Amino acid sequence: MHNLLQQIISRINGTIALSFSYQAEDTAVLHLLSQCQINSLEVFTLDTGKLFSECKKLHTETEEFFNISIKKYLPKSLDVENLEKTLGDWGMRESLANRRLCCHVRKVEPLERALKGKSAWVTGLRAAHGVTRSSIQIVEYDEKFNLFKINPIAFWSDEELFAYIKEYNLPLNPLYSKGFKSIGCAPCTRAVKEGEDIRAGRWWWENPEHKECGLHIKEK
Repeated sequence: MHNLLQQIISRINGTIALSFSYQAEDTAVLHLLSQCQINSLEVFTLDTGKLFSECKKLHTETEEFFNISIKKYLPKSLDVENLEKTLGDWGMRESLANRRLCCHVRKVEPLERALKGKSAWVTGLRAAHGVTRSSIQIVEYDEKFNLFKINPIAFWSDEELFAYIKEYNLPLNPLYSKGFKSIGCAPCTRAVKEGEDIRAGRWWWENPEHKECGLHIKEK
């Protein structure tokens, strides 16, 4: 994968951005990128204001491990204020529209700022994540954000992912040891039960086909 990723990156001019969401996938991808020659790379995260404390600790550990700085993009304070007046603490669970509004304010709009002026966006998306991601490719063109989208581990299995993490002794979010398999904002993420889908703990009150925050929904 390292050689293929290097070939892809070498064809891209401008800054490449990696979105880091405190999940094992992103750490593995960051390690792959660290072995590539890249002229300009920005590693960023979307600090929604609703992250688990474990994620904040992992942020520091990851910066120290890779000797990098992970740039934080926060939602606009006025937008958050208006959102909380409208939804309160738990209003995002009352309807799909409410939840998507929350995701837009806390994640999508900050992502738009993070990707502005970038040439490519690297993610930790995998086809194994479920029905909403089953058709992803290693390289795509994201029309919504008008840049190339690179998904280096798109076809990795769970076993391959965690074997890679173990092989290189990479930092791992402690939430995995507590039963979490996919990690998002604290109010909308829970641990999963044995046999449940990998993203069953994300927005568990919604149907599987709705389980996207808007970051990876393709333009139609």
